[in-house]
Amino acid sequence: LDIPMDTWSFFSTCLVSVWLHRFYIYSAIAFGISIWLIVQFTPTKTRKKVTEPGEKSNGNPASSEGIEDKLVNGSATLQAKEVYVAGVKIFYGSQTGTAKRFARGLAEAITSLNLPVEVISMGDYDPDDCLAEETASRNVCVFLVATYTDGQPTESAAWFCKWLEEAVNDFRFGKTYLKGLRYAVFGLGNSVYVDHYNTVGRNIDRWLWMLSASRIMTRAEGDCNVAQSKHGSIEADFEAWKAKFLSRLQALCRGEKPCSGKCKKGKCKSPGKQSKERTDHEHGASEYVNTEAEELFETSSEEEADAEEAGGTNSVIDVEDLGNVMSHMKKAKEGDVGMSLTRENAGRKEEGEKREMITPSLREALTKQGYRLIGSHSGVKLCRWTKSMLRGRGGCYKHTFYGIESHRCMEATPSLACANKCVFCWRHHTNPVGTEWRWKMDQPEMILQEAIENHQNMIKQFRGVSGVKADRFEEAMTAKHCALSLVGEPIMYPEINRFVKLLHQHSISSFLVTNAQFPDEIRNLEPVTQLYVSVDASTKESLKRIDRPLFRDFWQRFLDSLKALSEKQQRTVYRLTLVKAWNVDELKAYADLVALGKPDFIEVKGVTYCGESSASNLTMANVPWHEEVVRFVQELADLIPDYEIACEHEHSNCLLIAHKKFKVNGEWCTWINYGRFQELVQEHERSGGSKTFTAADYAARTPRWALFGSRERGFDPLDIRYQRKNKVRDISGC
Repeated sequence: LDIPMDTWSFFSTCLVSVWLHRFYIYSAIAFGISIWLIVQFTPTKTRKKVTEPGEKSNGNPASSEGIEDKLVNGSATLQAKEVYVAGVKIFYGSQTGTAKRFARGLAEAITSLNLPVEVISMGDYDPDDCLAEETASRNVCVFLVATYTDGQPTESAAWFCKWLEEAVNDFRFGKTYLKGLRYAVFGLGNSVYVDHYNTVGRNIDRWLWMLSASRIMTRAEGDCNVAQSKHGSIEADFEAWKAKFLSRLQALCRGEKPCSGKCKKGKCKSPGKQSKERTDHEHGASEYVNTEAEELFETSSEEEADAEEAGGTNSVIDVEDLGNVMSHMKKAKEGDVGMSLTRENAGRKEEGEKREMITPSLREALTKQGYRLIGSHSGVKLCRWTKSMLRGRGGCYKHTFYGIESHRCMEATPSLACANKCVFCWRHHTNPVGTEWRWKMDQPEMILQEAIENHQNMIKQFRGVSGVKADRFEEAMTAKHCALSLVGEPIMYPEINRFVKLLHQHSISSFLVTNAQFPDEIRNLEPVTQLYVSVDASTKESLKRIDRPLFRDFWQRFLDSLKALSEKQQRTVYRLTLVKAWNVDELKAYADLVALGKPDFIEVKGVTYCGESSASNLTMANVPWHEEVVRFVQELADLIPDYEIACEHEHSNCLLIAHKKFKVNGEWCTWINYGRFQELVQEHERSGGSKTFTAADYAARTPRWALFGSRERGFDPLDIRYQRKNKVRDISGC
């Protein structure tokens, strides 16, 4: 091909020029792409909604004015409007009908805005099943709640309030469980009752906020006391609030961002303050509000706004972590529970008088966490598995492994004190510690009586709750099992033998857990249904790092405790808690400990993450997956030839290794014949201890669904497994 020289020269000159100016060309291209991206992805703000002539609104939640919109410039292109509010759900808790009447009136007003609305009695609603769905529904939830006698919720709202309070204090839910839920609260009360005025409304508002739900406006309070009502009557208070709410709702429908919920006289804070509060709100899961912020929730709406503008803090309360609680209360007079324990007792302790284990500050903290405290050193608490089985949603791993009825199990302790400070302590060390009993001592008869009464009172709260099975509710009123594993070290209690005997006299089986630091007490312990020893590590170094024991001779005590366990004739269990990257690589050492203590069973369970704590640096990365726990158990079983894997409870991330003596004629017998145990232990008592019995004497056959490798993976087929909404990873534990 013959190309003229002048053409070639021109072409080469152009190429050289492009190369020399390439950076300018690149910049121009990048600028053009940036402009294109901005045009494509920036929402058009010059649109307004126009209803076509003759066209009727069908109530589509995307718009309260119509279903189509046009561009201002007259373009015929129709685009769908983003749905900002899908609808409104109005929850009411009423005793005399006032809140219900208000709910219906509000619903009529919302209907006039062409928005879907649903009126729901709290008594007919199951928050455990449904409330988390509102985080993504784009609904606005309104709570109209009355405060009844002594500051308690109405009967219809009792379960909702109890569930919400427990969700706040339960690390398994997480502090962002309701993030995305938008809500408003109107409380109904009577200011004549000064101490309990609108307590329920304030609590619901606080609990929702602590779970990261977003207020669309400040809580309002109606007052039945006409002398103190801001508008002359509770009806007028409600009408004034309703007008503000409807205005706020319309603003949300237009796509305006919600305020932080700290409004004053109808005016929202500046965006800067809103952003600051949201940032603090999201990062405050492990912090505690200081005195001013705590008081925010106990003031009226205008007082809240004043406090906010004055600079109140916005952290989320975490009552599970009392270490963080105390360290962040900068204006408190005492630094932490341990310090307050000493100071509060020192002032009132007379010469030679033993102090009480539970101090006022400790009592307040543990009560917030749901404990029912007994006397000066004991407590009882309702296990979540008790609630689960009451509703037919399955039992705990002890139901799968040993056949207990979880809804009839009482979780208690006669000693809140402990000799260890384990890194995975599910109470974050809110309980006192010590190496010997140095406190006042309550009698075991009183402890058991009050434990049973408190347990029954907690069960009674489930009467009429949605989903609770009537037959199980009646059965639950009579405790059949007692798990002495709530918190602390039960075996420290000097009268532990009398307490255990009293349990058996009430036909209550005993499951006692000890941390393997009291070998003499283990040797002297009377027969219990099942005795556990926590084996959290297999070497001296790892035990010190994980359990952080107080005894200097902790390792020798640990070994002596295992030797004492081997002398027991009744059922014995090693309890292994796997902490990823801490104790999962010590298989041979674990096998040696099994040979030392000769337990009947070995429970292996993945550690339960209890949230952030100043007392521990564990994270979710330390929680092993169930498959990892299974692999560890299989490798351990290969090293101990007298044992095999028997059972599995996938939901608790737990497996059971059993001694082969419990495999009779090819069938596992890990379950317990509780009636037979009671007969044997009573014969033992009557003979003065001369007539003994062994673990094999009260063994029962294990059902197939509980066995390792079964299709059910340890879940009782008589129940229905419930998966919590928006839950990424199961860290439920037991």
